[in-house]
Amino acid sequence: MSTYAITGTNRGIGLNLVTFLAARPAGEVRFIAAAARSKSSALQRVIEQYPGRVIFVPLEVTQKESAETAVHAVEQALGANGGIDVLINNAGVMPMTPGGVDAMSSTLGSLTLAHKYIHQPAPAYKISKTALNMLTRQWGIKFAQEGFTFICIDPGWLQTDMGSQKADLPVEVGTKAVLEIIDNAKPEHNGKYLDVEVPGWAAPEKLNQYKGGELPW
Repeated sequence: MSTYAITGTNRGIGLNLVTFLAARPAGEVRFIAAAARSKSSALQRVIEQYPGRVIFVPLEVTQKESAETAVHAVEQALGANGGIDVLINNAGVMPMTPGGVDAMSSTLGSLTLAHKYIHQPAPAYKISKTALNMLTRQWGIKFAQEGFTFICIDPGWLQTDMGSQKADLPVEVGTKAVLEIIDNAKPEHNGKYLDVEVPGWAAPEKLNQYKGGELPW
């Protein structure tokens, strides 16, 4: 039985991650800490459907004190012998700034693929994702000997509030593809930058291909 902590769960892919995991058998998923700045009505419905199995944890990821309080809340919920098996850092905003500096991240955070996404005027988002990629790589190196596996996952361009309805994939499709990667993560994946696999999206003429495997840094 695995325990999960997920950030950014009040909507979009975070909410779908909580929903899909909570629907799994109790023998597979014991506990989900659903963290977010605020609790949406949709998240509240999931919590009510799975009382005691899914809890809401208030968290403002930009504030250290909030993060420490969230950690304490999860520790209390799990008890003395509990621990988190899977932490999913899922959160992001994309301020558009046409005419700003040119950068990269998600796949928009890839330095190698920067030229493909030059038309996206979101330098802050791109730069933050590139930094997140390096942080994940550093954690992977630092904690490998303790048995932890850290991976970066690009969930694809999803039809969320941030991604808009013009995006490539329904949020449910991207979420399931992300969970497939997480479910199959092994120590040999530590520190890697992985793409979701979605059948029918590997055509070379498409900007985003979602063919699985590793993404270039």
